[in-house]
Amino acid sequence: MSRGGPKRSRARAAARLAAVQALYQHEMESTAQAKLLDEFHQHRLGREIEDEQYEQADVDFFDDLVIGTLARREEIDGLLSERLAQGWSLPRLDKTMLQILRVGAYELLARPDIPVGTAISEYVDVAHAFFEDREAKFVNGVLDAVSKAVR
Repeated sequence: MSRGGPKRSRARAAARLAAVQALYQHEMESTAQAKLLDEFHQHRLGREIEDEQYEQADVDFFDDLVIGTLARREEIDGLLSERLAQGWSLPRLDKTMLQILRVGAYELLARPDIPVGTAISEYVDVAHAFFEDREAKFVNGVLDAVSKAVR
């Protein structure tokens, strides 16, 4: 377990899921970064939405994931594109799937403090929130290939 134990672990898991949601919103609506972060800080992280209580997220970690992924998007997209199967391209991917891969790749690239296995399994868990096993295995495979290239 990471230093800080299960509570920190859950807060980081919540931050990862929120980062995927924020980046999806950015992709679909071109929401400016500052507005996006503010909206998530004010209304989403650790709040109750439509009677559903959201886990309290690690806000600093969330900010790093969103800001870092947006800042290094070109580099990340290059890493991901090189690791997709023949005939596949980033525009062909489901928009949510693309954000999961981008944030996961960012974490592998820029957060050496987080073990590879932890990062990959966390994004496989995020994928399970949206997709079936086949897609979760796809996330595992692509992020594993990214980790071999960047770590």
